[in-house]
Amino acid sequence: MMRLPLRSRAMDDAFLLVGDSGRFFAADEAFIDRLLDDGLDVDDIAFLRRQSHMCEGTSGLGWLSHAHGLTQRWTRAGPLDYLILVPTLRCNLTCSYCQVSRAALDSQAHDWTDQTLAHVLALLDRLETPSVKIEFQGGEPLLRPDLIAAVIARCERFAERSFVICTNLSHLPDAAWPLLERDDVWISTSLDGDLATHQANRTANADATNAFVRNLDTLIDRFGAGKISALPTIDPARPPDIDALIDAYAGRGLTSIFLRQVNYHGFARKRHADSRTQGEAWRLYYEAFVRRLIERNWAARDRVLEESYLTLLLKRIFRGGHNRHVDLRNPNPMGMDYLVVDHDGQLYPTDEARMLSRSGVIDLAIGTIADGIDTARRDALNAHATNQYDPDCQRCAYQPYCGRDVVDDLARYGTIDLPRHETEFCRKHLHLFDFAFGLIYANDAPTQYSLRRWLGLAGDGIELGLRHP
Repeated sequence: MMRLPLRSRAMDDAFLLVGDSGRFFAADEAFIDRLLDDGLDVDDIAFLRRQSHMCEGTSGLGWLSHAHGLTQRWTRAGPLDYLILVPTLRCNLTCSYCQVSRAALDSQAHDWTDQTLAHVLALLDRLETPSVKIEFQGGEPLLRPDLIAAVIARCERFAERSFVICTNLSHLPDAAWPLLERDDVWISTSLDGDLATHQANRTANADATNAFVRNLDTLIDRFGAGKISALPTIDPARPPDIDALIDAYAGRGLTSIFLRQVNYHGFARKRHADSRTQGEAWRLYYEAFVRRLIERNWAARDRVLEESYLTLLLKRIFRGGHNRHVDLRNPNPMGMDYLVVDHDGQLYPTDEARMLSRSGVIDLAIGTIADGIDTARRDALNAHATNQYDPDCQRCAYQPYCGRDVVDDLARYGTIDLPRHETEFCRKHLHLFDFAFGLIYANDAPTQYSLRRWLGLAGDGIELGLRHP
């Protein structure tokens, strides 16, 4: 009988044990002692066999189940089918925590040239995939609806296609409406809470704030809340009232809130230097926010609100193969199935890499739209884009669910050589996974109700947190 590796992490009243495939259970300290002393009893062995933590050799059904679970946790990059396109870097707002160092509204040479557009369209023609997803970023992409329209028209050949326009919604030109009316076009925007908070953070004056609200509400009234995704950017030193923030979303029918601290990129690294790390104040705010969502979901039960990133983590825990979020892939292949084309035709492996280059921190471009990908530069990044062999990660219970973000390390520290436990990426995700498993093993109906809905599970009799008797 072969016992498969288990990693452990202490919880409040038990120990969490996780196998390489991501299967997990909780047990008491006595079980840990028996495990370490090779003193497992008959009941222990029977339990481990049922849960595929022990198997007969390397050819039986138990081993095949384990091997399948392992492969589901490893990212296998498919063909290029996800593009972030930046048709212009110009923007009509000057948010203090802008991540991309936008260009002024009347600046020159910050839009795609005719030649750059031609190269983008040629790239689309070469894609060998039946489906494509394209995000239009900026700057403010709706300053150039003509470029967006040209890209969308070229994608008609794909059997499945979707387009996301990331916009501040401060101005909707007439030329934008034919795009917005399409069933395959969605809008992503920012809503920082109540209007006073949003104005202080972004729009700066009442006229611009009213224009944003008018456009947002018009889109929702016309197309429904499902057309819109929104996220708030939070300054931990001045966070909005939790209920006011939730009400700003729920009152418009928006049920998903991606709670995001000011990110250490672009202008933000200069104007919000303390965003380099997440402090205790942010962690407490985040947990209080999620617990308030749980309370409201239980009280109303007619509509379930979620914090998007927590839902993503839960799906990573329970579903092997949920691997498209680039922060949590392992390995995290860059410049393969996902690519960024900047306003000047430079190619980047991630949007964060583009931000670092724009800020003058480090040039992470991996080619140009005219000349193609510089495979040597891309391969240099990908050589380190895994947590599989990192000694800290190998000991961590959360390794099967977690990833590696080389670009984030470079942004914060200028190196990728720090021990994992000293990086903000690790500290952030240790906190989030600890919090997630605390909710999974919380023995109260309101928490379990929200967790099941966030995971898309039917019924209320499902036990999420398995325990060894």
